[in-house]
Amino acid sequence: MGHDAPFLGRGWTFPPVFNAADASLSMVAGVENIAQSLNLLLATLQGSRALLPDFGSNLNQFVFRRSDAQTLEELAEAARFILLHGEPRIVVEDVRSQASADGSLMQLVIAYRVTQTNTRHNHVYPFASLEGSNLAPPPKAGIV
Repeated sequence: MGHDAPFLGRGWTFPPVFNAADASLSMVAGVENIAQSLNLLLATLQGSRALLPDFGSNLNQFVFRRSDAQTLEELAEAARFILLHGEPRIVVEDVRSQASADGSLMQLVIAYRVTQTNTRHNHVYPFASLEGSNLAPPPKAGIV
């Protein structure tokens, strides 16, 4: 069995892409379909889909928080819960979050196993952090 086995799923690429030659919609299958599904699940604001109100995540609550150890752990736990309930084709083995040296970018490193094939994969989800404490301080009065 290859990684693109039909039981792993097939769907539109995300974002959707049309082929110029025949105006068909580009499709993705197998493990790549799962990876794109993880991105879509984590990037979609929970409640924004009328017919699937429970689909998506609430990770937007972490955008303006300080990139400290507590926030990183809370982000990883929130992502782990979302993946556990939102992607039935995988078993999440580990979710870690890490911040760049300047704290401007957090990313999730997701280790998972595809249940149907018992193969392990890693996925990195970039999560931007626009922390307010990274802004330059206001100029002192009288100094231009």
